[in-house]
Amino acid sequence: MIMPKRKARPVKTIANRRARFDYQLGDSLVVGLALNGRETKALRLGHGQLTGSYVNIRKGELYLTNATISGTTGIPISTDEQTRERKLLAKRREIDKLIAAKQQGMTIIPLELLTQGRFIKLKISTAKGKKKYDKRQSLKKKDEQRQISRQLRS
Repeated sequence: MIMPKRKARPVKTIANRRARFDYQLGDSLVVGLALNGRETKALRLGHGQLTGSYVNIRKGELYLTNATISGTTGIPISTDEQTRERKLLAKRREIDKLIAAKQQGMTIIPLELLTQGRFIKLKISTAKGKKKYDKRQSLKKKDEQRQISRQLRS
């Protein structure tokens, strides 16, 4: 008996768009997340938020802090569980690199949640915070690029 092909799930990404504005990004890395079933289902439906979240290192392990996964009517998630710390799954060599970057004054921030395929992955990056004048410069550059592209179109 021939089994019908499985339909590919649509790729949904939940991005932390503010991170690219607030930080100068360094090396990025894709790691796994330890979730329960309700959280997995809620993320597949797109009910997650990464704004204001960051990665902690405790006892040689990575934890995602302050990320919100909210439930819907069919998926009840209590308010305590919505912002709980979630363990990140990475190889020891990768964790050691992140610990070394953290000791140099870098921050580890989540960039986006990837819900493609069977697993839910998190893209994290080492970053250094931008100063106010750096942010002004990036806004100015973005505005100039927009004006140039507008002139090229017309």
